[in-house]
Amino acid sequence: MTYIVKKGAIKSLSKQRNEIILNFITYILVTVLVFGAIVFLWDYFGKNNTGDNYNEEISLDINHISQITLEDDLELAKSRNENCTFWTCFNVYRCGQREQDRISIYIYPLHEYINSEDKKAFVLTREYYEILETILDSPYYTPNPNDACIFIPSIDTLNQNLIDITLVSKSLATLNYWENGENHLLFNMLPGAYPQFNTVMDVNTDRAMIAGAGFDSWSYRMGFDISLPIWSPTLRDLQMPVFSYSKSHDNYLLIIGQLNLLPQHIRILREIATENPHQVLFLKSCPELNLNNEGIFSKETRCNQVIEDEKHMYPDILAKSSFCLISRSVRLAQPDFLEILSHNCIPVVMIDNYVMPFSDVIDWDLASIRIREADLHSVLDKLKGVSKEKISELKAQGTWLYDNYFSSIEKITETSLEILNDRVFPHLAKTSKQWNSRDISKTAQNPLFLPIISPKSQGFTAVILTYDRIESLFTLIQKLSVVPSLQKILVIWNNQKKSPPHPSMFPKISKPLKVIQTRANKLSNRFYPYDEIETEAILTIDDDIIMLTADELDFGYEVWREFPDRIVGFPSRTHVWDNVTHKWRYESEWTNEISMVLTGAAFHHKYWSYMYTNEMPGDIKNWVDDHMNCEDIAMNFLVANVTNKPPIKVTPRKKFKCPECINNEMLSADLNHMMERSACIDRFARIYGTMPLKSVEFRADPVLYKDNFPEKLKRFNDIGSL
Repeated sequence: MTYIVKKGAIKSLSKQRNEIILNFITYILVTVLVFGAIVFLWDYFGKNNTGDNYNEEISLDINHISQITLEDDLELAKSRNENCTFWTCFNVYRCGQREQDRISIYIYPLHEYINSEDKKAFVLTREYYEILETILDSPYYTPNPNDACIFIPSIDTLNQNLIDITLVSKSLATLNYWENGENHLLFNMLPGAYPQFNTVMDVNTDRAMIAGAGFDSWSYRMGFDISLPIWSPTLRDLQMPVFSYSKSHDNYLLIIGQLNLLPQHIRILREIATENPHQVLFLKSCPELNLNNEGIFSKETRCNQVIEDEKHMYPDILAKSSFCLISRSVRLAQPDFLEILSHNCIPVVMIDNYVMPFSDVIDWDLASIRIREADLHSVLDKLKGVSKEKISELKAQGTWLYDNYFSSIEKITETSLEILNDRVFPHLAKTSKQWNSRDISKTAQNPLFLPIISPKSQGFTAVILTYDRIESLFTLIQKLSVVPSLQKILVIWNNQKKSPPHPSMFPKISKPLKVIQTRANKLSNRFYPYDEIETEAILTIDDDIIMLTADELDFGYEVWREFPDRIVGFPSRTHVWDNVTHKWRYESEWTNEISMVLTGAAFHHKYWSYMYTNEMPGDIKNWVDDHMNCEDIAMNFLVANVTNKPPIKVTPRKKFKCPECINNEMLSADLNHMMERSACIDRFARIYGTMPLKSVEFRADPVLYKDNFPEKLKRFNDIGSL
């Protein structure tokens, strides 16, 4: 069938089609423009229509602040949630929106909140201004509240004595992004008021985090709040003296400079000071001498409680004592703590339930002494028992902590923000050693630049050191050959007087095996970086260690993959300091604390074999070869000194017995051997100039291996017991 269409009709259809296409394109463009305008207006004015410009930093100019009048019937913020944790009252999904592995903090604009009675919730102290300024200048600050992870109100709550609790509670509730206080941080250094003096401020804070001073163990929400010190204004212009830690020139053993002690403690301390006037200095206030010419308090002159007319400048006098006491008073925290640290005095904290500043990350056992309140009578006896070496260490650590974390409001604020950042991004958090190590070069580190977990496919090379025990050697080879992760076996034949067995005599196994006969009988031959070792992981194992199962060895390799810079193994030992001989002692028997894993059955990275052979300090390597002992201790010293980390013990086996030996002939049972091992530790410590070994109470066990669980679902069933 044939259709005939007129030429005019074709033109009409073409024109109609073009108009439809043009209208469609116009519709799309208008839609895009309208949507873009909506997005722009939303981003510009914010979801709460605040009108803030999110591209500009907040202004801290207090001369140009706006006023907000609060209605009388305005609801207060809800009372503090005592059960808040990081997981229940903090929305971590707000964080990381800017594709950066750090928190972002928004500071509310400065406002003056006024109620109908003309009371104002705006008393900006110098300290709080410095806190806001520090946050503003930090890499964490963001001017856009929609990008913020944490919100900081510009309402000063540092000192509860200076604020109207009801007015501040109302002001917090009006904040644009308050949302029951979630992801908000409030700073407070002087909580509570007369007569209760609570350990947390009485403002209604709902789910907000509190960075506060004076927490006790009941009010502190671990992992959520941040414990601060009370700032002392006398430290603002402090010129730090140069202290020497090698010798002690202290005039006193103990100074009690705190003024507001409890009456029962004053009586006991006065008795101690009276009986020991040359060792204990107990100060009291001399109010008539504390004013300068302008009637302003500056540095105080304080009087001796025991000796009349004896006066001292405070806090300068603190630098002349080994220890300074901090005791319970009406407020749990006092500015004395920072004054003591700043003057190189060791804090003696005698408050049972006091949460120390930044206790989540700072190990205060390294810089202070803690004494129970019930032991106040014997405080002097306890302090006399601290050695001069220990006093020097405590003082050095205390001064280092003060310089790094407490020497200014800026330092205190920066430390608080860093703690928060570590909580939100724990995979990037500093380790405890990094927080507390004075020598940055000695912080825990991975010198191998390895991935977090070593590739599983590579497997390990077993290096067997042997001399002439053929039967146990062949048994061990057979056991090793069935371990799935094994790639190769290297037999190091350390007997130059006798050739190794013919290859035809060795067990027939499916894995590559090579025998290397050494030129000299040296224990260090087990750590030589042989060209035949192609894997990163090495299992060094003695020829008589035949009690390990395939599951134990395979699991040990799995653990090493997660800790590739450590020594990971089975037999463990520890070192202890002998106060009688003043030397290090080697301990081998049952203990939960370990500091060494013996290389008779242990995994390590082949890098350590290179380091042992070529970079061992002093004459340690030659001494080991000459005495035929302590090569395993030397390897533990080497790895711990570089990484500043302890080894990893695997599975519960604690005793390894040689099946061919009689007990009274076993080397490990020989007292002379134990004495020589102790001498090794002491000698190596002197060569290193320090004790690099790190003690730890940790053992790696496979999940579920002891649980009441179907055996067929467990991965490592054949794990040995104690």
